[in-house]
Amino acid sequence: MKIIPNTFHLISLGCAKNLVDSQGLWSLLSQQGFTLVEDPNQAEFIIINTCGFIHDARQESLQALQEFSENKRRGQKLIAAGCLTERYRAELLESVPGIDGLMGTRDLADILPLMQTLNKHSQPHSEVYFPEHAHIVNHPDLPGYMIQGGSSYLKIADGCRRSCAFCAIPGIKGTLTSRPKDDILKDAHALQAAGVQEINIIAQDVTDYGQDLGLQDGLPNLLADLLPVIPHIPWVRLLYTYPGYFSDRLIDMMVEFPQLLPYLDIPLQHADPKVLQLMRRPSDVDWVRHTVAKMRAKLPDLVIRTTFIVGFPGESEHSFQVLKDFLEEMQFDHVGVFTYSMENGTSAQILGDPIPQEVKEARRQELMTLQAGISYQKNQKLCGKVLNMLVEGVDQENGVLIGRTYRDAPEIDGLVIAEGTGEVGELLPVRITAAMQHDLFGQVL
Repeated sequence: MKIIPNTFHLISLGCAKNLVDSQGLWSLLSQQGFTLVEDPNQAEFIIINTCGFIHDARQESLQALQEFSENKRRGQKLIAAGCLTERYRAELLESVPGIDGLMGTRDLADILPLMQTLNKHSQPHSEVYFPEHAHIVNHPDLPGYMIQGGSSYLKIADGCRRSCAFCAIPGIKGTLTSRPKDDILKDAHALQAAGVQEINIIAQDVTDYGQDLGLQDGLPNLLADLLPVIPHIPWVRLLYTYPGYFSDRLIDMMVEFPQLLPYLDIPLQHADPKVLQLMRRPSDVDWVRHTVAKMRAKLPDLVIRTTFIVGFPGESEHSFQVLKDFLEEMQFDHVGVFTYSMENGTSAQILGDPIPQEVKEARRQELMTLQAGISYQKNQKLCGKVLNMLVEGVDQENGVLIGRTYRDAPEIDGLVIAEGTGEVGELLPVRITAAMQHDLFGQVL
């Protein structure tokens, strides 16, 4: 099998924001005359968009790079892009000597001069290309979205100006960089024209949108302009909202605009104020209680997802008990629990990593078991109800559809398995007939 000149194979690892960046790379290279190929053995360039956020994600990216490095063919060039390269460029070259090119996170267009330089070398050569970019560079001619079936992610900003002690994102991505509103609206129009049924609005923190542009109340104002111009997209979901910045106006907009799904993703990270202060996170837990109660009163069908970190330095047995009590009190719909991973270059690094991994894992399991019971009880109450399902998979032979209701964000929440017929991308009414702790079962009406 021959390598086809001017072709590339692209692998995207990590979060939804990486998926959008990979779509941008695809579009950029296509505009320059390169062709995407599904078979990596045919590609002149193999590009891996890595994740470097936490230990497990780094290991996945490193394993992929090592695998392709060992198996690449003569004439192929392996390029590592993304968060892992931004953080560990020297270490990567040492541990994966077969990497031909490295680029960072700040400007997707850096890949073009990198590829040109690699093409000039007939012998194996490692090229590191990291021009100085203080923040993310936006390109209005590149899409800020990624379509998957009937759903799409739409990125409105990148980078972060928060100072969470455990997080390396500001060092990787730089400070907050919001996309211009007109670029976002253009993308939304394109998604509507493509027949998308769901837009998931993403950023490191969507509630911070526009602060760097001097905008006040940036996210609500963006939504006020966005929602009326995409009337044929029934689901618009906000992901990654920061505690303390979800305003009353946003709550009212969820009531006013049926498109804006009553789904709140608000990573709280802990419930003990002392631990939250060490994390440099908002520590007013009563604000959470008050805001959630207010939202549930206005939006009876509200779904809340959150995440917690266990094993952060300073988390005592008492702190963990406070977290358990809070979880039981709040009755969240979806919860993700992570064990603390000490990250070099973060302010928490000076605290060390004093809690043993087995203690962290035991706490994670205990919290997830507690949440499993809460989620199961909530899902059981859905039995007999009719909910719209966005179809994401079809098993025609068995007459089964797989999809999600508004209650479940893509990739991170549960699924619906329903008997019936339909096509990927359709929104269909489904009567829920049975439920487990994460997934639902039903019948298409």
